[in-house]
Amino acid sequence: MGDKSEGLKTNEQIIEELTKDLENSCIRAGENDSPDSTSARTGDDSSCNRAEKNSDDGNECETDSVCGRSRKDSVDEESLKDRDLTLSENEKESLKNEAEECKTKGNEFFNKGEYQEAISMYTQGLQTCPLAYSKERSILYANRAAAKSKSLDQESAISDCTKAIELNPDYVKAYVRRAQLYEASDKLDEALEDYKKILTFDAAHSEANHAVLRLPPMINERNEKLKTEMLGKLKDLGNMILKPFGLSTNNFELQKNPDSDGYSVKFNQNPN
Repeated sequence: MGDKSEGLKTNEQIIEELTKDLENSCIRAGENDSPDSTSARTGDDSSCNRAEKNSDDGNECETDSVCGRSRKDSVDEESLKDRDLTLSENEKESLKNEAEECKTKGNEFFNKGEYQEAISMYTQGLQTCPLAYSKERSILYANRAAAKSKSLDQESAISDCTKAIELNPDYVKAYVRRAQLYEASDKLDEALEDYKKILTFDAAHSEANHAVLRLPPMINERNEKLKTEMLGKLKDLGNMILKPFGLSTNNFELQKNPDSDGYSVKFNQNPN
C-alpha cells in the first residue's frame, strides 16, 4: 500500500476521467460478529443516563448529510480533551469505570438483538471514557461498529473500525471486522489489504488465509469487467464526436505496446 505505484493512475481511472470529460463536452455541444467484552463493575443506570443527557446538550447537526453520522452518534473528542485536563487521576478512573458499565449494557443489548440501543450505550461510553484510556475506547468503537453492521450502517461501521485501529494498531478483531465490512461494501482491494495485515499479526489466521487466496481472482474479474464497460462507454462517446467528420471509432485500432502496459492508436482510412 505504501509503494510509489499508489500515485499512478490505472488505465481504468484514466479512461473514466476521459469518459467524464468527453461526456460533459457532448452535453455542452448538443445538450463474525460479537462485541468485545471485559470484566466491569455493574451498578445502577445513573452513569450511563447521565452520559445520555450530556449527549443532548450543545450544538447539534440536524441531518446525517451534514455531519456524516447521526446526532446521537457523534463524539466530540475536542470537548473531551478539554474536560480531561480538569480531571484528577481518581476522577479519570471513575469515569473509565462508568464507561465500562455502559459497554456492558451495550453488550447486553447487542446480545438481545437490540442494536440501536447497543449503539446508544457504546456512544455514551465513548462520551464518558477519558481519552487517555485508548484501549478501552478502541473496544467501544469496535463494538459500536459491530452493532452498526447489524443495522446495515456499513460506512459508519467502517469508520468506527478505523478509529478503533487508530487507537490500538494491534487490534486484530477490528481489522477482521473492517475487512468483512469492506468486502460486503464491494471494496475488495481494501479488504485484501486488511486481511494481509491480519496475517502479519497471526500467520495462521484461517479467515485471512482464505481471503488472500479468494479475493485476488475476484478483484481481477471485477477490473476486467470495469475495463470492458469503460471502453464500451468511451467508444460510444467517441462515435458521437467523430460522426460529424464521417468517421467512427472503427477507423482507429487500439494496439497494446509489447514493451509496456500502454497502448498506441493506429488510424485506418477504410476499416473493414
